[in-house]
This record gives sequence, C-alpha cells and structure tokens, in this order.
Amino acid sequence: MRARKRAPEKSPEEPERQPVVEETRRPNYFLLGFVGALGVLSAWLLVQALTSARAVFVYILVALFLAIGLNPAIESLRRLRMPRWAAILSVCLALVAFLVVFVWAIVPPLTTQVSGFATSLPSSLDQLQHSAFFRDLDRRYDVIGRIEGVVTAGDFGQQVFGGLVGVGQVVFNSLFATFTVLILTLFFMASLPGILDVSYRFVPRSRRAGVKEIGDEIVQRIGAFIAGQLVVAALGGVVAFLFLWLTGSAYALTLALVVAVTALIPLIGTTIGAVVASLAVAIGDPWMGLVTLVFFLIYQQIESYVIAPRVMRHAVDVVPTVNITAALLGGALLGLVGALLAIPTAAALTLVLKKVVFPRLEER
Repeated sequence: MRARKRAPEKSPEEPERQPVVEETRRPNYFLLGFVGALGVLSAWLLVQALTSARAVFVYILVALFLAIGLNPAIESLRRLRMPRWAAILSVCLALVAFLVVFVWAIVPPLTTQVSGFATSLPSSLDQLQHSAFFRDLDRRYDVIGRIEGVVTAGDFGQQVFGGLVGVGQVVFNSLFATFTVLILTLFFMASLPGILDVSYRFVPRSRRAGVKEIGDEIVQRIGAFIAGQLVVAALGGVVAFLFLWLTGSAYALTLALVVAVTALIPLIGTTIGAVVASLAVAIGDPWMGLVTLVFFLIYQQIESYVIAPRVMRHAVDVVPTVNITAALLGGALLGLVGALLAIPTAAALTLVLKKVVFPRLEER
C-alpha cells in the first residue's frame, strides 16, 4: 500500500489565514429618494415650461408650414429671373393685399348691419311688446320682470364690462397671433434654403442624398397641398359669388370671400361658409336663405366627391380615408391648426413609408 502524503505542517511563526469576507454596503435610501424627487421635479418643471410655451411652438409650426407652402410660388417667380428677396416681397404684398380686400369687404357691411340693428331695436321691441304672443308669454313666464331684474342687478355692469374686456382680450390675442405668424413666415421664407441645408447636415454623409431627395419631395408636396386648398377655396368663392350675385344679394362679394376663406379649413370649412352665407341671406329673406342653404349643400357634395378628391390626389397623393382620419386626429390634438397640418403630415408619412419602410421590408 502506498503511504499517504502528509500535509505540510504549519510553521508556528506563520499566522493562520482567515477567509476574506466582503463588506456589504447598505444603499443610502435618503440620497436615492432625494435624487429621485429632484428628477420628478425637473420633469414636472420641464412639462410646465413646454405647456406654457405651447402657443409659441404652434406659431413657429404654422409659420414654417406657411413658408414651405408658399415656397413654390417664390420659386416660380425666381424662374422669371427675379431675385429671391423680390419674390418674397411680391408674395407678402399679395397676402397683405388680400387681407386688405377682405377687411374692406367685411367691415363696412358689418358696420351698416350693426348700426341698422341698433336703430331699429327700440321699434322692434315696441312691436314685440304689443304683440299678442309676447303678452301671453309675459303673462305666463314674467319675461319683462326677469329682464328688468337682470338689468337692475348690482353686478350687471361688472358682468357686461367683464364680457367686453374678455372680447377685447380675445381680439387682441388674435391680432397678436396673426402678426407674429406673419413675421415668422417672412423670416422662414427668407431663410428656408439655409434651414433645409442645416437640417440635412444632421444626417450622415452616406445617407444624406437619399434623405435630401425625400425631404425636397415632402416640401414640394406641402406646397402642392396649399396650392390645391387655394384652388378649391377660390373655386368655391367664385361659385358663391355668382350664385349670390344672380339672386340679387347686396353682399355677394363679402359672403363669397367668407365662403372662400372658410373653405381653407379641412372637412368643415365649406359647411361653416354655407351656414354663414345662408343666415346672412335669411335675415332679409327667409325663403331665399333656405334656397341658398340648399344650393350650398348641393355644391358641397360636388366639391367633396368630385372637385377636392381630384385636386388633392394630384397634390398630396394620399387616400381620402387617410386624409379624413388625419384631419380628425389633428383637430383633436391641436384644434384648427392640427386639422390644417394633419393632411400634409399624412402625405409626408406616406412618402416615407413608400420610399423607405416598404422597400426595406421587401428586401428581407
């Protein structure tokens, strides 16, 4: 049998080795909670700042959209050997001229109607009080007494003044927003080529050519969409003017401009213009107002199913179902601005799908 090897004896001078035990450090829960609270607070402050600056972002987005949409007109003028600054100035002057004509057509008739209503109001109230229907209504529900109670109330003046201040504030905010958008649009139109070049430089050089091609086509489609909307709106205004002029309306030009401007709103714009024009005509002649409403409803069907699909199919190349869905979603998110921006956004996404996503999926 083999002799077992003895284990080496430990020297009495050599200390006995102890197993190394790693010391576990407890996390500092206070520090973790403090840092987490700071993160939540920073996120909340960032959300509040973005919410407060939402109007500014909307102004910038609308101005950039208008600048891109008006760029084809500027490029068309540049083909006539016109400098870019002169083309931009010409487009801006055309917009200002349209606004002046619109205000000139709207304000005088509106002022005449308001003054006429204020002049005839006492006699109309007197006739109303002496009518049998109103006397019976006052006997049952004490209409005059309730009106007098509201007028003689202590806070009536405060309510009226507060309402006037609120209306004035809304008008001031609208004018400020319009002026801001126009100024931003002017700057974006002047610097649009530089903005696009800087945007393309964020893409790697190997992919820059393809991205530039898609980006230029998106810009072209946005311009085509605005041009298509202007064509549809102008056609609706011309049809409205001819109909109202043939029916003898005294405000044919004013109502036609209202119909043309409201037609720029997707989905519901034509309906709004039709209702406004019909109500304006119905004030003088209720039966003619009804005829006007029927005419605009018929024209709306022709525009929705014949004119607009053909124009927009060549402009943005998007299925009508996608247009309607995009406009509804955009309106739910950003209101009127979202509805205006939704269709060109859907056209851009459709282009990216056709040029980038679908070809890559087919290669796999």
